[in-house]
Amino acid sequence: MGRSQSEEEEKSLKAILLFCFPEGVNWAPLTEYPSETFSFVLTEVDGSRRNGYCRRLLPHGKGARAPEAYCIISQVACFGLFSKIFDEVEKRRQISMAMIYPFMQSLREAPFPAPGNTVTIKSFIPESGTEIISLTRPLDSWLEHVDFRTLFRCLTNEEVLKVFASTVLERRIIFMAEELSTLSQVLHAVVALLYPFTWQHTFISIVPSVLIDVVMAPTPYLLGVQRNKLDDVIDQSDMLIVDLTEGAENTFITCIGDESTILPEKLQEELLQALCCRKDNSTSEELNKVVSEAFLSFFVKTVGHFSSHVKGSSGRQPGVFQKKSFCKASEHKASQHFVKRFIQTQMFDVFIQEVERRPTQEGFFHQKIAEYQESKKKEKAKRASLQLGLGGFSPPC
Repeated sequence: MGRSQSEEEEKSLKAILLFCFPEGVNWAPLTEYPSETFSFVLTEVDGSRRNGYCRRLLPHGKGARAPEAYCIISQVACFGLFSKIFDEVEKRRQISMAMIYPFMQSLREAPFPAPGNTVTIKSFIPESGTEIISLTRPLDSWLEHVDFRTLFRCLTNEEVLKVFASTVLERRIIFMAEELSTLSQVLHAVVALLYPFTWQHTFISIVPSVLIDVVMAPTPYLLGVQRNKLDDVIDQSDMLIVDLTEGAENTFITCIGDESTILPEKLQEELLQALCCRKDNSTSEELNKVVSEAFLSFFVKTVGHFSSHVKGSSGRQPGVFQKKSFCKASEHKASQHFVKRFIQTQMFDVFIQEVERRPTQEGFFHQKIAEYQESKKKEKAKRASLQLGLGGFSPPC
């Protein structure tokens, strides 16, 4: 490494320590400590982001001892796959630290699986023999770092919609909980609700104690703060503070007050109906499908007509987005007020800049838009046919 690269790496290592032990590293020895897995995001100087995954555990032994943290840094966001790797690491750590290294070496030598694919790794454990470990990535790669179960365990459907509405308008939002895993899972789930848009502002799923002053920033953010830091954030105004603690007296410690009126009323009702379709015993993949499609449908109905308002694009020439005509063309008048506010956000601006550069895009969102427009055409044709039938009917004298 060059000197500048080495200095950057040094900074990253210090940052990783802060996020693995956000409470600080001066821990008293413990005799009991339930292992937990959580994630965080490292934002580089150029704005690029890397994902950090951490498993904290108490190694096997007698008497009081210090907890340990195992961390994976990756460009790829894949909570399920890395959690399974940590399960294997923890199993080996309870035998011996030396058992971890051969497993990690086998992991490094294996190709990282593409979405929908599986890789197998052979690993030897004394008394168990050689084990074959399968690591699979889900096909819907944009949801592989998300598990919505924690979000809906902590919040009701109505509360989730209020959080979503505040996030869509890029407000300052702080989530509070005791467990690091709860904070990281809820924040990543909230960001996933924005698909196909991407949160563009400060995102810290677990705020280390030494960085708590970030709550005073005047710009939009999504922050996860441990519950014992409530006194450090309560004085802030014009924000939403969400208490994820089970049985909390008030879920919203502070709020602006308009959260339930930001989304169009009819679409709110549709979202609530869709969310009620999820089942208590559904798998993570089934839940992800129900929830993601509900919120994707919301964006299809509010802003899915954007491509018709990108003018002047021909061949390789970029197009120009027509804001006024786009707002006026909203399907329902009730949606126009929301759309006018949403198009002022940075996440919509970044999305539409990409559309202007590449007007003929393809993807899951575009597929859903096409399906919705086709269903509207069929519905319109059905109504027209019905009216013709009624018009041609002559009642008896």
